[in-house]
Amino acid sequence: MAEASQQTDIRREFQRIRSCTEQITEGLSAEDMVVQSMPDASPTKWHLAHTSWFFEEFLLSRFIPQYQAFDSQFRFLFNSYYEAVGQRHQRPLRGMLTRPALDTVLAYRNHVTGHLTQALETGLAEDPQFLALVELGCHHEMQHQELLLTDILSVLSVHPFHPAMKVSAQKNLAGVNQIVSTGSASRWQHFEAQTIHVGADPDHFHYDCESPRHPHLLPAFALATHPVTNGQWLEFMADGGYDKATLWLSDGWAMCQQQQWHAPLYWQCIDGLWFQFGLDGIQPVDPDAPVCHISYFEADAYASWAGARLAREQEWERAAQSHPPRGNFLERYQWRPRAGPTSSADTAQQMYGDVWEWTQSPYTAYPGFKIAEGAIGEYNGKFMCGQFVLRGGSCVTPVKQIRPSYRNFFYPHQRWQFSGMRLAKDV
Repeated sequence: MAEASQQTDIRREFQRIRSCTEQITEGLSAEDMVVQSMPDASPTKWHLAHTSWFFEEFLLSRFIPQYQAFDSQFRFLFNSYYEAVGQRHQRPLRGMLTRPALDTVLAYRNHVTGHLTQALETGLAEDPQFLALVELGCHHEMQHQELLLTDILSVLSVHPFHPAMKVSAQKNLAGVNQIVSTGSASRWQHFEAQTIHVGADPDHFHYDCESPRHPHLLPAFALATHPVTNGQWLEFMADGGYDKATLWLSDGWAMCQQQQWHAPLYWQCIDGLWFQFGLDGIQPVDPDAPVCHISYFEADAYASWAGARLAREQEWERAAQSHPPRGNFLERYQWRPRAGPTSSADTAQQMYGDVWEWTQSPYTAYPGFKIAEGAIGEYNGKFMCGQFVLRGGSCVTPVKQIRPSYRNFFYPHQRWQFSGMRLAKDV
């Protein structure tokens, strides 16, 4: 009975995930879906095809001998980075793919969805390896649901008229007052030194980079009760935070000068007032919402300015273990970080949702980590170099993606993701 229930759950989850992706893209025009704004981003059309390619490549073509590929050329066009699968189209040039047309990509999605749904109603539904890969494919598509929104935000941001994906939420900019910082100071939750277990519960779904679960000795530390807010960031800016080399890591200062950073990405100063572009158009900066779209370099500079540091990922996980994954996630359909609840308690708030939180931890393997055999082993392990870990999810992360052990990772200069920060300090 338990196995039958698992099969039903995975079949329903697959159907839910595929439907959710279509719902997310309903607010986009066909033109929106084919544009690529920068090498790090991908067009919506490519995301729609690649998530189908994943199911076709790792499931349909390998478990169903009689399966006929929708188009043999798609194996090349929509492979992301799997060397074991073969050659692929260059990532920076994905926006140049005028063919296949969007209608063909949508037909491809329907083709894959139909065949996999049928497979889940056959004897394959009793194959543990097949079910495990379907579950991985669902989580892979949830990752791309978030990327769909971060990448389309990047696309819309370069338009001079600030178009909104969610037009109904766009506000009238007339009469917006200058933001005055409240000068709010950080409060802290203190944690005693102890040995904790870090990593995923082996009995539940997780990515390979979250395992194996292992003991870790944590010295005493303190963690800010809230993420750094826009109001606090404005204080940093007003104090010349972007102009003081002594606050910055060497590579970060060079990037700050080269890119002429003076505020978070998507911030604009209009007639002396600060606004932030988002999927709901351009809005006044909310001083109480978590600061967003900052790089690791900016986060580290702010921490130096504040006389603190970024949390280590083990510290963040220790604080999050007592919190269920609740917060402002994709399913709330706000898609912009929101101010957290007001509380005088010295306990961590907003651990999940709103913004990914940079940690000072490099993205490296846990003790005992082993890369899986075959092409699927390229999913995470090959990227364990030069990147930093972020925790907690964001306002465009599907809630089912998140757990205390989830490790996101990006290069320290990248800002187009919904990335923010939380302070920590030694005790």
